[in-house]
Amino acid sequence: MTKTPYPRLAISLLLAAALSACDKPGPAESAGKAIDQTATDVGKKMSETADKVDKKLSEAGEKTAAVISDTEITSQVKAAIFAEPGLDSLKITVDTRGGTVTLSGTVDTEAHGERARTLAAKVSGVNNVVNRLTTVPNK
Repeated sequence: MTKTPYPRLAISLLLAAALSACDKPGPAESAGKAIDQTATDVGKKMSETADKVDKKLSEAGEKTAAVISDTEITSQVKAAIFAEPGLDSLKITVDTRGGTVTLSGTVDTEAHGERARTLAAKVSGVNNVVNRLTTVPNK
């Protein structure tokens, strides 16, 4: 009896086909890769969003700090005018924006208007004083 090499050849071909099939990704492996890629993409988007939120919060914090600073300046200017003899603080309005103080209202003499401007200019944080005070002599 002679043995034919065909059964060995067939088995070898089946094993080779089975091994090459192992190299191809199956549905579970493809799904796993897709999930990994999605997780990576979501992580990047979350990081970008967090950076944007951080930037917006920083900008809002800076604006809030400027408003608080302007409010503090206004309060200090009003206090200085109130403490000054001869100035009627009820007739003088103080508005501060970005460190620029605007004085408006009335004073009874030009000297009092200049004094109010000088007091405002001495307050820490004041960059500029716009003097819109008008002189109305007392009757």
